[in-house]
Amino acid sequence: MPSVLNNGSKLNTEVSVTNTDSVNKWVGTWASSPQLVEPSNMPPEPGLSNNTLRQIVRVSIGGNQLRLKLSNEYGTSPVTLNSVHLAVSAGGSSIKLGTDNVLTFGGMESVTIPAGKTVTSDTLDYCMPKLTEMAITIYFGNTPTLLTGHPSSRTTSYIMVGNAVDSSSMPFAVATEHWYLITGIDVIAGPSSRAVVVIGDSITDGRGSTTNMQNRWPDNLATRLLGNAATSEVSVLNQGIGGNAILSGGLGPTALERFDRDVLSQNGVRYIILFEGVNDIGESDSLDVSSDLIKAYRFFINKAHANNLLIYGATILPFGGSQYDNKLHEQSRRIVNNWIRTSNEFDAVIDFDSALRNPQNPSILQTIYDSDDHLHPNALAYKNMAAIVDLNLFTK
Repeated sequence: MPSVLNNGSKLNTEVSVTNTDSVNKWVGTWASSPQLVEPSNMPPEPGLSNNTLRQIVRVSIGGNQLRLKLSNEYGTSPVTLNSVHLAVSAGGSSIKLGTDNVLTFGGMESVTIPAGKTVTSDTLDYCMPKLTEMAITIYFGNTPTLLTGHPSSRTTSYIMVGNAVDSSSMPFAVATEHWYLITGIDVIAGPSSRAVVVIGDSITDGRGSTTNMQNRWPDNLATRLLGNAATSEVSVLNQGIGGNAILSGGLGPTALERFDRDVLSQNGVRYIILFEGVNDIGESDSLDVSSDLIKAYRFFINKAHANNLLIYGATILPFGGSQYDNKLHEQSRRIVNNWIRTSNEFDAVIDFDSALRNPQNPSILQTIYDSDDHLHPNALAYKNMAAIVDLNLFTK
């Protein structure tokens, strides 16, 4: 029989770790913000029910013990996971031989997650190096009509008919660029390990990056942090959602609605980078949006400080020539950016606007950084964005 979550509680969220110094702790090494999957982003045929899904993620810090988080938050009925495996990716749909392990849930290989609930696996002893691409393979039973997922994976996932959970490769799989159900990986890490959570929209989610290249700006930041001795134990958790807004509307739960879930509830978090607001401005018809965003920023700052976290504000990028381009929107953007830079309310400012704007026309992106829609940066821009972040911010 599968293990089942009951009474609205998470299964095995508090795991006792044996033979580990008591100061060691769980720290998130990878995360993805869950949302209701839109009809256009549902799994292609043959679908997930009674079939196998392999998904690829890149972790930041490594560890010798880990656990996986999954969510049925937006499902309308239970979802059954007959078996969940974790292995090192060998590229494409393949995994490296000898690295495949079965995850358990309350000691059972199978688990059923009720509608609206989440599950965390048992602790797995597993030597996982930093910046490793991992393959998460799930053999499903029944799945709900409405799914929880993350549409903009920027990596290829693979769906195979039937039970292929322990297959070393899936040459006949159907490919799709979406994640489903997976929301995080934690590792047991030392007392100096800590996480930075980046909360944002499609620019943080990686629109304009290269599929399967792990070159979103948070990916590049993770590479820099882990290659720097003073920050080599700092993980990066990307909580960007494409089309997301802070105040209202947009895709997925607003930043106000998801801040506790996606930021404060992450394990080992010490730092927050807030880089969001362009969709609120772009969909507004009043300058009031600037003051409303500033109020929201203050709300996030107060919440962060109340939880002994440092929060860094990032300036909003120019969007001249895009679908959001008009004088009122540009005025709102400049008001907000001026407040971010001069209010001294954030613990520090990361000035992406100054790094990417055209010096001759600050309302537009530099051509070399434009993905061609004049709103989203390209892969070169994402590299530069990570490069201008002061790594000393993550030694405090």
